[in-house]
Parts: sequence; structure tokens; C-alpha cells
Amino acid sequence: MGLAPSLLTQVRNRVRKLQRALYVKAKTEPDFRFYSLWDKVYRIDVLVIAYQRCRANRGSHGVDGQRFEDIESIGPMEWLAQLREELKSGGYRPQPLRRVWIPKKNGKLRSLGIPCIRDRVVQMAVNLTLQAIFEADMQPSQYGFRPRRDAKEAVRQVHHYTARVGLRDVVDTDLRDYFNTIPHGPLMKCLARRISDGKVLRLIKQWLEVVVIERIDGKPRRTNEAKHTHRGSAQGSVISPLLANVYFRRFILAWEKFGYARRLHARIVNYADDMVICCRPGSGEQAMVLMSGLMARLGLTVNEEKTALVKLSEQSFDFLGYNLGRQYDRHGKTYIGTQPSKGAMKSIIGKIHDETAISMTWDTVEHRIVELNSTLRGWAGYFDQGPVLKHYRILQRYTERRIRRWLVKKHKRRGRSGYRLYPDAFLYGKLGLHQLPVRMADVSSAKAYRSRTKAGCVSSARPV
Repeated sequence: MGLAPSLLTQVRNRVRKLQRALYVKAKTEPDFRFYSLWDKVYRIDVLVIAYQRCRANRGSHGVDGQRFEDIESIGPMEWLAQLREELKSGGYRPQPLRRVWIPKKNGKLRSLGIPCIRDRVVQMAVNLTLQAIFEADMQPSQYGFRPRRDAKEAVRQVHHYTARVGLRDVVDTDLRDYFNTIPHGPLMKCLARRISDGKVLRLIKQWLEVVVIERIDGKPRRTNEAKHTHRGSAQGSVISPLLANVYFRRFILAWEKFGYARRLHARIVNYADDMVICCRPGSGEQAMVLMSGLMARLGLTVNEEKTALVKLSEQSFDFLGYNLGRQYDRHGKTYIGTQPSKGAMKSIIGKIHDETAISMTWDTVEHRIVELNSTLRGWAGYFDQGPVLKHYRILQRYTERRIRRWLVKKHKRRGRSGYRLYPDAFLYGKLGLHQLPVRMADVSSAKAYRSRTKAGCVSSARPV
């Protein structure tokens, strides 16, 4: 960005100091409403960090066609100075979103609303400010899009409830199009409970109601469904995950307030729009009914076809890429364990297949190995809970076969054995292909969670 590393460190520290001050104020005064936030949003240090994060996330261009390379050519600091002046003078107005469609795992399409970079940076600046405040209010059962929390921790918590606490009735919940159905009125009330700065609230309302542009048959079509229905926060928008968490908190608080958690021994684990409710045996059906009714009161719709009551003594279910259910140890005894789901295995196999496709033989061997190693490390870094060695072996053998086939095609060595031409020593020693672990402790995720809790690594109040 044209800033010296030492200066950039100072900028980061100033933003962290601001976030910490906001978090502490919110945590120590639960009823305090923040009335002067707009000047924090257009602080140049906040905008610099916001730009950096958006740059790191990359993403596609918005309706204006501007890319990060364009901004880098004119100078990010000059670009940010102009944006800051727009915000400070009140001249900033959000531009329309660019709608794109991406495939879902079930074969359907998901709509994304892509903001232009300018709007992304402003949303990130607002997010940096508001997240510090609302993080103080987030519930321990919320794991998605939060500092120092991740999906693996959510999986470990579910495993702890089911395997250690004995909550073996699990309500596996699916909300129908959660992000696009969040009601604006109640959401704005949730925000106003903590924020009294009218400029910030009006800006968020503008983002919620912004026009969406989609190209159909080469022609742009403008729609404004959110403004007409008063619902939804566009997926693809930087601010949407925070807004989704703020609104979902209402469900968790109501679940506690009405006594459902205590009466049914029912514990919630929520990650973004994914949620499971772990209940004592025999209370799952009642929890399912109460959950559906409470969601309806909040203006949300439960997808009945994908919501199920799972009896872990007989069944299993998938959550955040893991399958949780009955497994057998080496002595034939049953236990509740975790392992990569069939969908997760199918997904990684498909990714390895695509990265070693014959159509990619134009690429260099070195670059293919770098891509494969990144994929293998990332996958194994997430799927390391429970007995995963057999899944590692399957993935390792498949990767070896695919890269050998790719090398044979690239070097036109037809009729020759891929293994003889490229043995393990060549793949791992010469090319540097990443080798997944062949031995692990295979510690259960519940034990891992319990040890972290005792060490003080898990708490409900997390600093920003």
C-alpha cells in the first residue's frame, strides 16, 4: 500500500486499540448505546486496515468494473483519501450490487450480491467498528464469523455434548434461505439496541435496500426485492455475516428466556446459518416443535425437508463437513465419534481431480505441485478430528494416481507404467508432493475440546 512495515504495524495497533476500547465499554456496560461512531468509520487508519482485508479477500469486481489492480495503479492511499472525504462530507452513496449465481452442493444455484470495491471497503470499516461492540454480546453457542472461533470448535462442542454429556437426541436444523429472509425491521431494532448513531444506522439500511443489477441475455436488469419485501442481507456483502449473527442471537436468547434449554437439557451450537440442538434422549421431538415455532415468531422459515431429528444411538448426521455418529473402536466397542463426511470426501476428491485434469497439462509441474500441496494441507488442517487416517490414506493414494497420470500425459509417456516412471521417491523426494500423516494420536475431539477448556482456551467473553 506504499506504507513502510513499521508504519503499517502502528496503524494495525491503533485500530486494535480502538476495537479493544469499544469491546471493553460494551462488555462492562451491557445497556450502553454508542452514539458517536461515524467519525471512527472514516478514520484513515480504519480505512487502511479495511482496504487491506478486502484486498486479501480479493473477490470479483462490482458493477463499476473497478479491480484492485486499478486502485494499485493510481495509489491506494490517494484512493482512500478520496473515499474518506466522501464519507466525511456526507457525499458517499452505495452503488448497486452485481448479482452472480454459484452452484450449491445440491445442484441448485445460490445468489450472491457483489458490492464494488469502494462499498466493500466502507462495509469493512463499519464491520471493524461494530464487530468490536457486538462481539461483547454474542452468545457462547455462536461460532461463525467471530474472532478466534472456527468451525472445528463448533464440531468439537457438538461432539462434547453428544459423546460426553450424553445429549444423544440431535435436532439437525436447516433454515430456508436465512440470509435473504432476515426481516429488516427487527434487525434494525437489534442494531439500535446498541447503536444510536443515526448515520451508521441509515447507511446499514441503505445497504440492506440497495438495488441489484443482473445481466440477462446480455442486458442489465435492475431489481430491488429487498426494499419491497423488507427482508434479506445479500450474501457476498462484507457486513452480512455480522448482521446475520446479530439477528440469530435473538433466537438463542429466546431459547434461554423461555426455559427450553433448562427444561429439555437442550444445548444449541450455531455456525452462521447452520445449527444443531443437542437434547437429552426423549426430548428431541419437543425441541423440534419449539424450535420451529420460535423461528416462525422471528420471521424465519425452517426447511422441513432438511430438518431432522437424529437419534445418535442408531443414526448419524453431517455438520460442517464432519459426520457425527456411532463408530467402532479396534475392540469392536461403539462410541460417538467424528470423521469426514461422505460429502467432504467427494468434494476433496473432485478438487484433486480438477487440479490434475488432462486439460491442465499446459501448466508447469512445479505449479501443479504447489496447488496440490495447498489443497492437501488445507483439507488435512481442517479434517484432523477423530480417526481420520483411513481418509488420509484414501486421499493420498488417489492424489498419487492422479498426478502420475497427469505426468504421463504431460510428458507423452504412453504405454509406460506411471508408478515405474514416477515412484513414490520421485513424487515426494524430487517433486516435493505433500505427504499426509501416516500416524496420529487419533484423540477424540471431545477430549481435545475438554483439554482446551481446562487450559482456558475456550471462554464466552473473547477479546477482539
